[in-house]
Amino acid sequence: MASSFLSFVLLFITVYTAEGFLHYAVDHCLFNSTDLKDIQFIRSYYYNKFEFTRFDSNVGEHVGYTDFGVRNAEYWNSDPAKLAAMRAQKGTYCQHNIGVDYNVALSKSVTPTARVYSSTPSAGKHPAMLVCSVYDFYPKTISVKWTRDGQEVSSGVTSTEELADGDWYYQVHSHLEYTPRSGEKISCVVEHASLKQPLVTDWDPSMPESERNQIAIGASGLILGLILSLAGFIYYKRKARGRILVPTN
Repeated sequence: MASSFLSFVLLFITVYTAEGFLHYAVDHCLFNSTDLKDIQFIRSYYYNKFEFTRFDSNVGEHVGYTDFGVRNAEYWNSDPAKLAAMRAQKGTYCQHNIGVDYNVALSKSVTPTARVYSSTPSAGKHPAMLVCSVYDFYPKTISVKWTRDGQEVSSGVTSTEELADGDWYYQVHSHLEYTPRSGEKISCVVEHASLKQPLVTDWDPSMPESERNQIAIGASGLILGLILSLAGFIYYKRKARGRILVPTN
């Protein structure tokens, strides 16, 4: 498998407050490879949540986004010492912190989980479709394939891009258009850096998932009905024991 691309952000926030107004700066260190050749350092200055000035190592100087921010950028860019210090942050701040704080994280991986289920397409589409959903894996690069009786399926397969969950984990979904045949075995095969061998998940065609859900719901309803009936019967018997019968003429 090809080496995966990584993306991390190192954040450093300095906050100043004065008479209820919030002024703060955020430092970002962005990189997309384990050898750290493409580090990008960004310092953003905010006032009440609005970014007014930014220094970007790819640009090499400050850039203003408001009138006040433009004046700040021009003033700071005119100071050779400050500009040199900001340009050095890519190496002195980012390189140091990535090496110290994220050296372990770069080599970590998280094993994916896979689920195969059938999906009913809309009218006019293919007669049936299988979906292989792969969740909670890291790093991003992954391979998802379909096999039919041990042979890789190359037609009728579509897959989504790796979707970020927002917590460093990813998910991906692969779809297989198929016509069911009796006795065949269809499997979803996942290859990932965290796996010593491919993760193979077989499709169980014994019962569609929708029917299993209906049966489960029906069984739950039946059990609930029996419990309520039993509770009513017990209540009736207890009331009957305490009842006093009065003879009538």
